Amino acid sequence: MAEDSVNKFLSVDGIPAKQLTAAALQSCLRAAAALHPQLKRAEAQYRASASKLVSLGAERTGARIPVDAKLMEATLRISHAAYAIIANPNVEMTPEFLELYVAIQAQLGQPESLPAVFEMYANKPKPVVKDGQIAYVKQNPNAAARAIEPAIADMALQTAIDAKNLDSALGVIESSYSLPAFKRQKLIKHGTAPALGLVTLPFGIFGLSSAYAAYWQNTMDISTATGIGFAGISGYFLVVGSLGMIAKLSNKDQMKRVTWTPGTPLRYRWLREEERAALDKVACAWGFKEPWRHGEEMGPEWEGLKEYMGYRQMLLDRVEFMEGMS
Repeated sequence: MAEDSVNKFLSVDGIPAKQLTAAALQSCLRAAAALHPQLKRAEAQYRASASKLVSLGAERTGARIPVDAKLMEATLRISHAAYAIIANPNVEMTPEFLELYVAIQAQLGQPESLPAVFEMYANKPKPVVKDGQIAYVKQNPNAAARAIEPAIADMALQTAIDAKNLDSALGVIESSYSLPAFKRQKLIKHGTAPALGLVTLPFGIFGLSSAYAAYWQNTMDISTATGIGFAGISGYFLVVGSLGMIAKLSNKDQMKRVTWTPGTPLRYRWLREEERAALDKVACAWGFKEPWRHGEEMGPEWEGLKEYMGYRQMLLDRVEFMEGMS
């Protein structure tokens, strides 16, 4: 059913309507949702039949749990069909289509293509009709509009973690949270209102100072009282606001295993907090679950993960922040 819908979609000449693209992806999503319980059942049967040691070994190494060949073939066919839709040059990449694609792969447990699709979302040219011909307009991958929405990136990361695919998990982080577009979008969304408030603050302070000089004192002339009031109120907001900002940006309560290296500027910490939280999630998923065993992990994957975080100004299992070491 999903393949029939995809074949009909790919046979359309020109730029397909957004409703048609959404319908084709929805058919793939319905097929993936129908397969999801069977995949979970096959996984549960394998875990029940295999020994505990074998299950733990597969979980630690990220080895795929063997499932029925026909079921795996159906899974791959749906995954490839969804990719054929999203990779069609005449399909414009939108957040809605990207979310549908990630949901499909999440149902199927196939995260391998997600980093490539995220890069495609940032760089894929936009198809437009010009003089009766289809033209492709180049997109700016660093524009805020090309940023991956946090909810979509979180879903993709969780899909890679559930599949125990470390390469896909790191690829998702690099192609979403780490890009300049994501930081620009965050700056626009969360920095515009405080910036406007900071710009208008002097006018509000001047109004309060003028009211104080005119109505709440009678010992100084109005201009002197206004200046003193302006200096006092400005000093209060400057000191309290600076302390509050430093406390907010240097807060570590949300950090579990991944922290910033000493000396990392506070502005970088704020802009890259989602990236750090994602790597923290990966470290918690691949490491020991017991807090008292943190730091005992070994192996090339774990050492590579620590080195990777070091390149990104982060520390995995900083000793003074570990349980019982402070």
